[in-house]
Amino acid sequence: MARIKPHKNGTKKDLITQKAAALFRLKGYSSASMRHLAEEVGVEAPSLYNHIGSKSEILQAICFKVANAFTFYLDSIDIKYAKCTTLLESIIRFHIKMMLTSFNEVYVANHEWKHLKEPYLSNFLMQRRAYEKRLMEIMEAGMQAGELKKTNAYISVLTILSAVRGLEFLPARKKDISNAELENNMVNHLLKGIIK
Repeated sequence: MARIKPHKNGTKKDLITQKAAALFRLKGYSSASMRHLAEEVGVEAPSLYNHIGSKSEILQAICFKVANAFTFYLDSIDIKYAKCTTLLESIIRFHIKMMLTSFNEVYVANHEWKHLKEPYLSNFLMQRRAYEKRLMEIMEAGMQAGELKKTNAYISVLTILSAVRGLEFLPARKKDISNAELENNMVNHLLKGIIK
């Protein structure tokens, strides 16, 4: 029987999670089976259970890894002392980098979260709402400081998040643009619409 061979800097569970994210993105969580995942990893299905408990456990790991990465990044920024436009640019750049470096995981967290079981579903949605609320607070602070145009903060946040999420459609066409150029162009387009 084949053994699971992790990448240089990861564990066997990391490898399984990465393969699962790619599989869930291609087939959808409901259609992907543990047998499919075992084939992707290159082992017999029972071998997977030495490293993970269930398919739902993998989905939890993927969704919360992504949600925690965004929350941790936002927590690491000193909101009190930076200009709002600088904060927004940094956040947009982080979202773009996550889409470019962890595409499968972000895609699954964006589309397959609805298959999470309770209490994970409620926890995930609560974390997501809290994140959006914090982004709206940054937006509102920027408006009060005169850095940003007076707009509906929720619509502005939704527009930014939706635009970055639109990168899901890019991989097949991304041949003539570098990651840095893509990031700079997106930041420029998104911020020019709201900077005063």
